[in-house]
Amino acid sequence: MDLQGKTAMSSRLLVLLSAIAFCLLITSHPVECREESFEYLAPSCRKHSVSITDFGGVGDGVTVNTNAFRNAVAHLAKFSTDGGGQLYVPPGRWLTGPFNLTSAFTLYLHRDAVILASQDISQWPLIDALPSYGRGRDAPGGRYSSLISGTNLSDVVITGDNGTIDGQGEIWWKMFRSKQLNYTRGYLVELMHSDGIVISNLTFVNSTAWNIHPVYSRNIIVKGVTILASLTSPNTDGINPDSCSHVRIEDCYIVSGDDCIAIKSGWDQYGIAFGMPSKHIYIRRLTCISPTSAVIALGSEMSGGIRDVYAEDIVAINSETGVRIKTAPGRGGFIKKIYVRGMTMHTMKWVFGMTGSYGQHPDDKYDPNALPVVKGICYSNMIAHNVTTAGKLLGIPKAPFTHISISNVTITMANRTSRAWNCSDISGKSRNVTPQPCSLLPAGHGRKHGDGPCHFPKVKDHTYNVKFKVCTYKNSHVGDKDM
Repeated sequence: MDLQGKTAMSSRLLVLLSAIAFCLLITSHPVECREESFEYLAPSCRKHSVSITDFGGVGDGVTVNTNAFRNAVAHLAKFSTDGGGQLYVPPGRWLTGPFNLTSAFTLYLHRDAVILASQDISQWPLIDALPSYGRGRDAPGGRYSSLISGTNLSDVVITGDNGTIDGQGEIWWKMFRSKQLNYTRGYLVELMHSDGIVISNLTFVNSTAWNIHPVYSRNIIVKGVTILASLTSPNTDGINPDSCSHVRIEDCYIVSGDDCIAIKSGWDQYGIAFGMPSKHIYIRRLTCISPTSAVIALGSEMSGGIRDVYAEDIVAINSETGVRIKTAPGRGGFIKKIYVRGMTMHTMKWVFGMTGSYGQHPDDKYDPNALPVVKGICYSNMIAHNVTTAGKLLGIPKAPFTHISISNVTITMANRTSRAWNCSDISGKSRNVTPQPCSLLPAGHGRKHGDGPCHFPKVKDHTYNVKFKVCTYKNSHVGDKDM
């Protein structure tokens, strides 16, 4: 080798040795030198990036990281008008109490990252009841903060490579059952008065109560989410849009101790006064297991109204009800223009449920003459096997449920001698339904083709026009090596 080649090799060796020295000898104890980078899809990419470890976070499952999360979000909030910020949660078990998000913000969880909700109840701040409820859902008065919260935000993304948010909810479930809680449980995620929310590619487990609760918000996408809870856990609803508009829920798998999806809009006189309906809700490609509740529920808190709900391509397994409407005198409001098609159900108690006497009330100040309007409910193109009762459709005597359409539905009963339908105070039509519905839903010809008497409209919501970009995270990090 000539002198020039030897010189070049010596230079490369010097650079390598310098890098090793920097990573191994800069301190008196071992350090780790690494560069974290990845790509993900989101509607908005961020200019500024930090890791929770940059703010003292320790992912050992024991250290409390509440201040690390709060300080990281506060730091990134400075960039809400300068390209936004993203907070990376690397592999580890990150114990934390509740913390708030900010606008123009992305929370990203590595596939081996777990955010663990603290089981120290003193770390959960108390907040006011929702104005459309007038009190907490579990108990009068206020409620505990949710684990991840935000109010008056815009452009918020909570995503990851199927990382996990674990509510460690069993301690809350036990206290709820034994009536030891003086306030309503918080949720895993609650975003209020916000515009532009994306929650995707994450797993939620063991929620304290409801898992995902957008409220008074709009332009929401929940996509590719897995939600798992004990089948006996109380009120662990999956996704509950509440007085929200333009919501798209798709490609989700939910195992729940309560409704997989529950659409709500306030409770009795408080919801009537607040007057904010849930509308333009789109649900597709959902798989649900809920032996004690519904795959899709509308209500029971629906006093601000629910309309324009479209659901299709749904699979239900071992669930109580396919689609259930829950309301009562005193609710007021309305449920109308509900379209569901393309459901496949295995082992159900009821395929269709409508309850006009779901009589839980926030207090004794409700108006019993505030009668809800339930009108324009359309179910089509469904198959169900091993069913106990095809339909339990019970309206309100002074306010019958009207314009109900069921078409192209085949239900195989578990017991052929059982009563297939139980109906009262309803009216509508049916077409090509087996077993034949009750006399209040007589067979009619309706449309000759398509969905029968009630046609599933073409969806043209602007949430379907949201474009996802390839976003990147890159952070060179030198820190203590895990020993």
